[in-house]
Amino acid sequence: MQPVALSPGTREDALTALGSGRELDILVVGGGVVGAGCALDAVTRGLSVGLVESRDWASGTSSRSSKLIHGGLRYLEMLDFRLVQEALKERGLLIQKLAPHLVRPVKFLYPLKHRFWERPYVGAGVLLYDTMGVTSGNSRGLPHHRHLSRRHALREVPALKADSLVGAVQYYDAQVDDARHTMTVVRTAAAYGAHVANRTKVTGFLRQGERVTGARITDLENGREFEVHAKQVINATGVWTDDTQGLADTRGQFHVRASKGVHLLVPRDRVNSQSGLILRTETSVLFVIPWGRHWLIGTTDTDWDLDKNHPAVSAKDIDYLLEHCNRVLATPLTRDDVEGVYAGLRPLLSGDAAETSKLSREHLVGHPVPGLVVIAGGKYTTYRVMAKDAVDEAVRTLEGTQPGPSVTDEVPLVGADGYHALWNRRQRLAEGSGLHVARVEHLLNRYGSLIGEVLELIRANPELAEPLPGADDYLLAEVVYAVTHEGARHLDDVLTRRTRASIESWDRGVAAAPVVAALMAAHLGWDAQQVSNEIEHYAKRVEAERAAQHQPDDATADAARLGAPDIVPLH
Repeated sequence: MQPVALSPGTREDALTALGSGRELDILVVGGGVVGAGCALDAVTRGLSVGLVESRDWASGTSSRSSKLIHGGLRYLEMLDFRLVQEALKERGLLIQKLAPHLVRPVKFLYPLKHRFWERPYVGAGVLLYDTMGVTSGNSRGLPHHRHLSRRHALREVPALKADSLVGAVQYYDAQVDDARHTMTVVRTAAAYGAHVANRTKVTGFLRQGERVTGARITDLENGREFEVHAKQVINATGVWTDDTQGLADTRGQFHVRASKGVHLLVPRDRVNSQSGLILRTETSVLFVIPWGRHWLIGTTDTDWDLDKNHPAVSAKDIDYLLEHCNRVLATPLTRDDVEGVYAGLRPLLSGDAAETSKLSREHLVGHPVPGLVVIAGGKYTTYRVMAKDAVDEAVRTLEGTQPGPSVTDEVPLVGADGYHALWNRRQRLAEGSGLHVARVEHLLNRYGSLIGEVLELIRANPELAEPLPGADDYLLAEVVYAVTHEGARHLDDVLTRRTRASIESWDRGVAAAPVVAALMAAHLGWDAQQVSNEIEHYAKRVEAERAAQHQPDDATADAARLGAPDIVPLH
């Protein structure tokens, strides 16, 4: 397998193949992590595959998660052992084999507030968590938990109030840049032969009697319409599942309910700690997660029935997170400490529960009409299992071909092979490229063994070694690479998902926007007017998000956020 660049030319080739009239085995609708996983699973079984996404890869829930790869410690308390076991197995696969360049361990401290009973209760749960990780056969790379006294815990996290704990338990999970991981799954699927195209919207399904036989597609970049024929279509559109099912004139066998999860980013120096934190709230848990030079704080879990494309963050959401953090912090966080904010929507299987925090995180696969498979629910960590189950259902009635079994547990993502060897050689890479070794480490943890492609851009044009204005964790070369190799089509794609400037910088990427747009223009053929439009749209988006965050509730925040339209209309 050779890596394939998701370049503008590759996208055109994919659109040509999709619209050629040749019938695919599988067409996947939805470019989040589950849809990407379905495309990779299907293509590595030997099937012909198409993958379409109406916006950018991971532009929905899959770029707005808590960025954790975890078993779900709290699900043990709900006695959901099967879900935890499954997720821990996937965590181990990702760290050890599938994506070691993107998924890495992170430690958490759980403060104990009650003497006598709480330590054995929590300790037993974490011991079971570690044990289930071992029995999954994929525990290597994550240390086991340990018990800390209050004095030891305060040395680990000096930011805690001395009276907020009587001791602590420390354990390990893993984290990932979700948008980068999802894009990498897409790129891996393309490397094995899948035809993938973002900014392509399904406007209807093709039918022969009851059977779905493909989809009508619009290329949102130029308005071109065409038909894609497929033996099976997989609907992997997350919180948009019901909308997509509606295009097939079927109500489906289950429904998806959206739950909003809000996260804040604050600078690393605002919380003096060597460890992440997990705190119990009235309804769920709250994480304080180390994220580069920042802390990521989240999440909320509230029902959402407003705009799904751009879930808005209200003042109430921000105050909730700050209040719960400040219950244990000696130096309280304030609104002035907040650098970035984002919200994502969890696709929960609809049930009778009054609160979304009680709905199932497990997934279901349905076949509401012949030719259409629906996958919904689940959690980011178990995306590969969800994809396998969806493709299993699709191939069950696939005629005219004998696909092999799922092999994605043995298929490393692009950038994984050779990553560890290059990590060991990072000092030599730094010497050869002229970059600081810390910069090379950062690149290795974003591109893995594909780092050479980024460094080649710098060798060809040394000016690309300069950092982005206002977002100096990232190099100019990464902007060019995002367009030429990672499918970025618009300014928002680069500043929000290929990099994280939109949430990691105080100005949310506004200062970087003109530089990024100019670099993108050279590779996407933009004229001066398009460059201006991209910058203006991005600035309006940031302005609308800031306005939303001063509104008192969901309805007013949603109205404020809708004040900034998308650069590419979805209708």
